[in-house]
Amino acid sequence: MSYDSSESYPVRRHNGRAPSPTAAHPPVPLPPAGAGPGAGARPASWSGYHRALRVLRRAGRWQRRVATFAALGYFAVFLTLTVEAPAFMSRPAPGGLPTGLLLALAQVPVTWLAVILFEYTARRYVDPLARKVSGYARPADGDGRPRE
Repeated sequence: MSYDSSESYPVRRHNGRAPSPTAAHPPVPLPPAGAGPGAGARPASWSGYHRALRVLRRAGRWQRRVATFAALGYFAVFLTLTVEAPAFMSRPAPGGLPTGLLLALAQVPVTWLAVILFEYTARRYVDPLARKVSGYARPADGDGRPRE
């Protein structure tokens, strides 16, 4: 990384944003004013293949976060109770087991519930989006319209 602040490295701003250190791409020229949508104009970034792919990635991230926080959140609560409330954890629960042992054994079903939640959300939300994305032609092959 260079810390040279001389005039040979002017700061260029694009659309009000600071330039990225890796973005060395020139701006895309706009089509002529009389050109129609098929005359070399790029498709809008909010439509077609790219939008569907973005929605799929967002759904996958949401799905992983929910399942992870369900399993790790329970474990964090268990650890916090172990450190902060040892009297509560050593108190006998119904059935004669200490409360701490009962909560430790409950981690297995909680983990399974997180896995079941992950599978359910995958089938319900992520898989249909993946099928939608696979129904589009790749941008290099065409304009991103659905295959026929």
